[in-house]
Amino acid sequence: MLFLFYLNLIIIIMFMFLKHPLSMGLSLFIQTLIISMIMSMMINNSWFSYILFIIFIGGMLILFMYMINVASNEIIKLSKKMMLMMFIILIFFTLKNINMNNMNYESMLNIFNINIYTMKFYNYPMMNLMIMLILYLLLTLIACMKIINIKYGPMRSK
Repeated sequence: MLFLFYLNLIIIIMFMFLKHPLSMGLSLFIQTLIISMIMSMMINNSWFSYILFIIFIGGMLILFMYMINVASNEIIKLSKKMMLMMFIILIFFTLKNINMNNMNYESMLNIFNINIYTMKFYNYPMMNLMIMLILYLLLTLIACMKIINIKYGPMRSK
């Protein structure tokens, strides 16, 4: 989990140097994914992190469509010095936190318990909610496709 904190910190630092709106959106998406993973690891019931992620992705899709219209022909320029610096920092934090002596039976048992909590979403009591969520997303996808097909073309017209 400490690795995810460091990765989130690197993405925050990298966000300050980005200039293109699409690359900023990508870094926000990755940061949201990391934060929702951290939240799901910290609490046993991770529905809050799933809902937060889905809501944020909906907002990001709207921003993405807006930015495609505004900055469609801009070229994304990546600074090689910044990418090298971020890669070195990531390797440093990764190598600093690797400690093979701490791998014991208790840590393996904790990993197994995390997998058990994840599998509970697909078992009987939560299975109905999961099926309802999947059907809701499918219905939303079909409704969006029907709205787009009314005009017989893409949402963005030239």
